[in-house]
Amino acid sequence: MPKIKTHKATVKRYKKTGAGKLLRRKAGQDHFNSRESGKIKRNKRRDIPGNDTFTKTINKLMPYN
Repeated sequence: MPKIKTHKATVKRYKKTGAGKLLRRKAGQDHFNSRESGKIKRNKRRDIPGNDTFTKTINKLMPYN
């Protein structure tokens, strides 16, 4: 049976923690941020965890990472 190919775009966007959870970047950081309050801008810099359904789907795309 051949190896499963890793979806490279997925690997670049998500990070797997030691416990197997997935982290992703908060959306909406590229532009139009001058109107946001400081609190919102700081919170956009954080990585946020995905839910269980999200984790199962993404794990199929990055089996070895």
